[in-house]
Amino acid sequence: MTEHTLKAFDEEIVELRGLISEMGGRAESAIERAIDALSHRDLDIADTVVADDKRIDELELAVERLAVQIMTLRAPMADDLRETVAALKIAGVIERIGDYAKNIAKRVPQISQSSKIDAFAVMPAMAQLASDMLHDVLDAFAARDWQAALDVADRDRGVDEFYNSIFRTLLTFMMENPATIGEAAHLLFIAKNLERIGDHATNVAEMVYFAARGEHMPERERGGDAA
Repeated sequence: MTEHTLKAFDEEIVELRGLISEMGGRAESAIERAIDALSHRDLDIADTVVADDKRIDELELAVERLAVQIMTLRAPMADDLRETVAALKIAGVIERIGDYAKNIAKRVPQISQSSKIDAFAVMPAMAQLASDMLHDVLDAFAARDWQAALDVADRDRGVDEFYNSIFRTLLTFMMENPATIGEAAHLLFIAKNLERIGDHATNVAEMVYFAARGEHMPERERGGDAA
């Protein structure tokens, strides 16, 4: 490659990383704001989460265009090719995480201001764990840190344990209080969305590991799903 071509390639890789970073930051914010809206029954915040999801979708398209351009015009090899492919896949995963946050926000109006369901109180802790996994795995991608990616994958069990506990609590509550089945079901869907966010962060960790090492992450045991 000429010096000019190499410089252009480096700039495109930096731009690609920047797009992934912005997508991840917006997805993290969406999770945090969705749970804040849920905790305070704030419909205005919930509405902003739903509206802002459009920008995450736009960023995914920008990543797709740039990744295809890099692979078509620059013909990257080895590490650079793996990073480009990983970025393309990660963008799709982050877009799904944004959708989960949007789905949580859409359920906020269905939760009453005076909800007495015990499981409700642990939702913020579960959301924080899932959000931290996303934050840390994107840092791992930026640093090409496969050890950090392994650590994120290990933490998915904690999110699964939260979900299993919430599932059992809500199931018992619905059986004992049939009048609350509707509201409890919405909370169960919210918990499931958070559990899926943890799963998707783990999927990103596997991509980061592959991009950094050129081999697949060793099979790791995940927590069981009570459902």
